[in-house]
Formats: sequence, C-alpha cells, structure tokens
Amino acid sequence: MSNYRNQIDKAASLVNAEGKTWNAINAESVARMRIQNQFQTGLDIAKYTAKIMREDMANYDADSSQYTQSLGCWHGFIGQQKMISIKKHLLTTKRRYLYLSGWMVAALRSEFGPLPDQSMHEKTSVASLIKELYTFLRQADARELGGLFRELDQAQGSDRLAIQAKIDNFETHVVPIIADIDAGFGNEEATYLMAKQMIEAGACCIQLENQVSDVKQCGHQDGKVTVPHVEFLAKINAVRYAFLELGIDDGVIVARTDSLGAGLTQKIAVTNEPGDLGEQYNAFLDVTEVTMDEISNGDVVFKQEGKLVKPTRLPNGLFKFRSGTGEARCVLDCITSLQNGADLLWIETEKPHVAQIGVMVNAIRATVPNAKLVYNNSPSFNWTLNFRQQIFDIMNDAGQDVSAYERADLMSIEYDNSELALQADEKIRTFQADSAREAGIFHHLITLPTYHTTALSTDNLAKEYFGDQGMLGYVANVQRQEIRQGIACVKHQNMAGSDMGDDHKEYFSGDQALKASGKDNTMNQF
Repeated sequence: MSNYRNQIDKAASLVNAEGKTWNAINAESVARMRIQNQFQTGLDIAKYTAKIMREDMANYDADSSQYTQSLGCWHGFIGQQKMISIKKHLLTTKRRYLYLSGWMVAALRSEFGPLPDQSMHEKTSVASLIKELYTFLRQADARELGGLFRELDQAQGSDRLAIQAKIDNFETHVVPIIADIDAGFGNEEATYLMAKQMIEAGACCIQLENQVSDVKQCGHQDGKVTVPHVEFLAKINAVRYAFLELGIDDGVIVARTDSLGAGLTQKIAVTNEPGDLGEQYNAFLDVTEVTMDEISNGDVVFKQEGKLVKPTRLPNGLFKFRSGTGEARCVLDCITSLQNGADLLWIETEKPHVAQIGVMVNAIRATVPNAKLVYNNSPSFNWTLNFRQQIFDIMNDAGQDVSAYERADLMSIEYDNSELALQADEKIRTFQADSAREAGIFHHLITLPTYHTTALSTDNLAKEYFGDQGMLGYVANVQRQEIRQGIACVKHQNMAGSDMGDDHKEYFSGDQALKASGKDNTMNQF
C-alpha cells in the first residue's frame, strides 16, 4: 500500500471512531494536510537534517567529490525560492543546504536598521530567521503537494497511479541550515541559551567563532581579537550541551578560527604547566625580554622559557601577536577544537587560494586525519582579480611571456577575453571541486550572495523602469523572463498560498466555500 493510501486509511479509522460528531471531517483531506506538513516542530527538523548532514559528512570522507554547498539567505522567501529552483533544475536537494549569515542578519534583520557585522543586532533575530526560513520551506512543500493533489483529483486510470507515486516519493524542500552564532553573544551561558533557541527553531548545525564576543568583527575586516582556547572550548561545550538537552544527539558544531587575520588578543592565557594550551597560546605573543629594572609602573610581565618578558600592549589594553604566526595559530585552533568536541572547521582566509588552505589542512590532518572544512566563498574576495593574479604568477613562474598584462590592473575589462582571463575563469569554475579534493573542504558556501543579487536586480529594474523604458523595463526584463524560464513566482498569488487557501476552505466549508481561483482570477493569464 502506498504511503498516501496508508495515511488516508489511518485518518479514516480515527474519524470513524468518533462517530457522527466527525461526519464533516473527510479522511482524505486529513491525510493531505498531514502529508503537506511532515514537520510539526523545529526539533523535528533539527533531528531530520542532522541525520542528513552526518550522512553527507561520511560520504565526503569516502569520496571528496561528494562535497556540499549552500547560499546565504536573509529572508524565508529567498531560501524558499532557492530550494524551489534547485528542485526544478537539479531534480534533487541532496547535498544542497542553506546558510544563515550573521553578517546579513546584522545588515538586514535588525530593528536598529543596517548594522556592521559586530554582533550588535538582537540575539533573538538569528533564531527568528531560522524559524522563518523553515516556515517558508514547509510552505513550499505544501504548495507543491497541493498542486499534485489537485492533479490527482482531475486524473483518471493509470494517470492517477503516476501522480500518487509522485506524492509518495515527494522530496521535501527542508534541508540543513548552517547557522551563524557569531562569537556566542556573551559568556558561555549566553551562548548556551542562544544555541537552544536556534536548535528549537530547527538548526542542526551551529557555527561558532573564536573572537572576543563584545569586540567581534567581520572576518574580512581588521581589528579582530581572539580568545584563549579554554574560553572557546567552553562555548563549544555550551553548544553541545544545548544539542544534547534537546535530544539532537548528532547535532553538528562548526568551529571557526579567525586567527589568520587576527593579530590581537584580549587576555594572556592562564598556564598551569609547561606545554599546556595556555603556554602554547602565549608563545605566539609579541614579547620583549626585560629585566626587573626595565619594568615600568603598570607593565604586564610574565616568565616564558626561563626569561622575563613583556608582551606588546596597545593603548586599548589589547596584546599583540607576533606577525607571521597566523597560520600556525589557525592550525593549533583547529586541532584543539576537533579534539574537544567540534565536528567541522572554518578557517577565514584573506583570499581563495587552494594551496594556502591545503597547507593548513594537511598540517591539521597530521593530527586529526578526517578533519573537514566549511569554507566561505566570500563576496569580500575580488574573485576575478585574485584568480587572474594567480594565473599570472603561474605563467610568470613557468617562464611564459606575461608582458601583455599589468598584474595590478588585471581586473580591467580589456583583459576579459584574454587567455589569462579564460584560464582564471576556469579555475574559479572548478575551485570548489579542486579545494574539496585538495584542501579538505566538505562544505562550500557563499555568505552574502542574495544580498548582492537583490541589489543588482533592483538596480537594473530601477534604471529601466524609472528611465525611458517605463513599464517595458519590468515586462521585458522581469515578467517575460519569468514566463519563459518557468519561474514559479510569476503566479505570485499561488506562491503566496491562494490555491492552498482554497483547498482548505473546501475542506472546511464544502460547497459553501468562497474560493479565489475562479474564472476572474487574473492568475489564469499565466
């Protein structure tokens, strides 16, 4: 028996058991509503998606070509449309996730208005966006299944069986979300409380960074300050306890290190014995050997390798790391995180360079062989310039003639059709597969793509519509393209749930239902 028929039979048994008082309840309608809403709570979603993510991680360990991808989404509608498009073009959602970017929450979802990525937005806005994203994904399920149910009602014979099979084999739009908790928004208790909210909203994967919470900076900006390992590990523990308390035993934690670009620390780590984590952290500090006579009032000094040293301290009280230690600090951060409860790593780099990432990953894997990365394919990188310069350097090192190119000016449009540019574009195209194979990257994401696509499409529409094209600027470049490319939103009433509302009215009111989808509905033009 198909799942669809089984659900009808279950509902019929329930309705029949209630006798005449439930005569108005149609068992098939109950079954349809249940099938359209397979996730009743956020915890149901978190359990379902954590299992998917763990399976994907195991598959990647066996075959690096099985890497996963996501795009950052700042609104439920954006996430919904992304997954609808993936199902339309690629026929499956497998290995495609959503990413929730703290940057976009700050810039687009705060009641303060646009904010920099410095953890100044409301803590609850992150969990609210997770809930919103899954609300829209569940609505996408209901909408698509509703269409199949209406097709089923009109079908006859073998056509009914074919549609019923589509219903039974329906693939949900609900996929894992990797959710950014920044630096935890406070102490470890604050991190735990916020993680709980995020998990209850549906998050199966939480990304946590090792910056100081109250001076957090975007990973692609200056002024980043890291914390000693013991403080970061306490927050990893806090997130794990939140998962375990809520029954998500296989929840995923991504430990992000900003050490590559962070030259400062707020604290000198506590060390209790030679070689412990505190001493290893302090070994990276920029220090000067001093004598007792050279110590001034208020100076901070400590003993290191038998010597009395004074760390370089800035006027704001922060301590400076030695230059050139970023990669070594990243490697230590990553190994320490994986050895203390993290599942995946995130190394925030200053450019997308497979070899640079690979050097660090190989060093990490010498200690933790199955180390895997989540990597930000960031819009903060100038991808065109970076990869053209990489190709320029490869050509130059190989003794090829590069006199036709000016390295610093390779972004120029005059190079767009050059051999160098074509090679660079091919490297960009294969970057994800190459780095998954050579640099341990399990998950590729773009943090802010829909921020940029919204700005670009709005700019193009405004230029045409408010310019001399008038209404043609919308019709030619938006509506006509929606129709020709089969974009579901061209029927915006349907996307907003009008047809589902009609279905429900008919369930509830029968022939008395006042429905919106009659002959005068202008949606019939499409």
